[in-house]
Amino acid sequence: MLAGCPFQLSERAIHVWALDLQPCDSLAAHFEPVLSRDEMERARRFRFDRLRYAFVITRGALRYLLGRYLNVTPAGIRFDYGSKGKPAVPSAAGIEFNLADSGDLAAFAFTVGCPVGIDLEQVHPLDHAPEIASRFFCAEESAEILSLPPGEREAAFFRCWTRKEAYLKAIGDGLSAPLDQFRVTVQPNQPARFLHIGHDPQAAEAWTLDDLSLAPNYAAALAYRDRPRAVSIFAIADPRELHPR
Repeated sequence: MLAGCPFQLSERAIHVWALDLQPCDSLAAHFEPVLSRDEMERARRFRFDRLRYAFVITRGALRYLLGRYLNVTPAGIRFDYGSKGKPAVPSAAGIEFNLADSGDLAAFAFTVGCPVGIDLEQVHPLDHAPEIASRFFCAEESAEILSLPPGEREAAFFRCWTRKEAYLKAIGDGLSAPLDQFRVTVQPNQPARFLHIGHDPQAAEAWTLDDLSLAPNYAAALAYRDRPRAVSIFAIADPRELHPR
């Protein structure tokens, strides 16, 4: 399946990969050999096996995919990390990337020449969603979510959350930056976009926000600092398809 996939990025392209994690010991063992010592040390800190397996598989898959784009061996990749932990790889290709995982799904975004962030969340009942929205989102976003019929609020909450988290991951801040300092659309009939960043509508115009349909019962979003680019989505049904060349 991967043989026919293009591992070349044009200046105006973004590639998104969706991966079925299938977190288990045997699959994690398949990816462990390409991880660095510090990645394995991070993996051992997880208390629960499932989370440890998911981390190993996700980081291993990232290395295999980056290896294809950069034409290097997965184990030979060396990551630099931003102040908040966002990984990067210095290269002449100028490749930018980000990754996310939730439930049994992982997602990876690759582009060149602009910061990119991706987030996904498995949609599930969340009893305290209104309280979380009221505490962390913009007042306007929280009010819009509460104004929707009860059956639509859950999807709107996760739609808002993934759009916001994708932006914070693009700028490398994760959840350390306030979620109420920028506003996104949340209504089901509105295209994904920023309304303001730092309360500045003009700053929002420098960014693009896209929703991603990766799997049923998942919300996902992509944020990048550029005008709209062509987004291609690829799916890997079996993570074992990623293997050294």
